[in-house]
Amino acid sequence: MNSEQLARYIEETDGISKPWLLIQLRLTKLQESKPFLSETEYLNQLADIHEDLMKLGEWWRGREEEVF
Repeated sequence: MNSEQLARYIEETDGISKPWLLIQLRLTKLQESKPFLSETEYLNQLADIHEDLMKLGEWWRGREEEVF
């Protein structure tokens, strides 16, 4: 699934309120732009996404049925 398809899915399923889907969209867009980025820029953006993911904590606790 490319970033446009994922963005459409997020919009159609009201996923804008689901931060884990937004992280997935950012990762997908980063992967698509990887050939155009320097290694340093790619790693910096990846680290930024990772940091935001870690801030989510254990968001899935109690929501396993919904998200997995």
